[in-house]
Amino acid sequence: MAQTARQLIIFDCDGVLVDSEPISVDVLVDALGAAGVSIDSDEAYRRFLGRSLGAVIETARDEFGLEIDEAFLLKLRTDLYARFRRDLQPIPGVATALDDLQTKGFSWCVASSSQRERIELSLTVTGLIDRFVPNIFSASMVKHGKPAPDLFLYAAGQMQRDPKDCIVIEDSPAGIEAAQAAGMTVFAFTGGSHAGTAGHRDAVTRLKPDAVFDAMAELLHLIAK
Repeated sequence: MAQTARQLIIFDCDGVLVDSEPISVDVLVDALGAAGVSIDSDEAYRRFLGRSLGAVIETARDEFGLEIDEAFLLKLRTDLYARFRRDLQPIPGVATALDDLQTKGFSWCVASSSQRERIELSLTVTGLIDRFVPNIFSASMVKHGKPAPDLFLYAAGQMQRDPKDCIVIEDSPAGIEAAQAAGMTVFAFTGGSHAGTAGHRDAVTRLKPDAVFDAMAELLHLIAK
């Protein structure tokens, strides 16, 4: 499919720009365990990958009978942000991929299920923030998070692009479903540290994204096909 500079590249953040998912899942599993909910990492990935904090709260309540309060959320954020500041790394090759897109005249933004504060911290500690400000869009800006299409449609509207002229880069089944529901092209990225977890690649490929790739160096080539 031939692409032009009119195309907008919409990046998810966690697991696409920054290698945050193993950290996030570790912190969440520990927090749930401390609250009496026993869940392993594989199950946490299956239930929560790519979903908003609101969806996590809803699942904890409906499936585990856990009412998440402000004290729980404050400790979760404090522990998570401390780990991000200490350990978070960018996805290998992402800065070069952005350079390549810029050279070819593409525009981009980030649209993530995370809260804006977390997105900005992630991009700051990995040295990517200046590449995205002010085009940062969070699930907190829309009524329904992924897998609903609301966030991607909102991002496209703010960037003044038609959905058909957008390519979404996603790592999660929920994000792929959201991009497809928005009528956008979607490339599934499987190069994050979490991509080898049980069933992840099968869950991604089962949704039939427009492409599946595991190295950011391939991105421009895929877009230019």
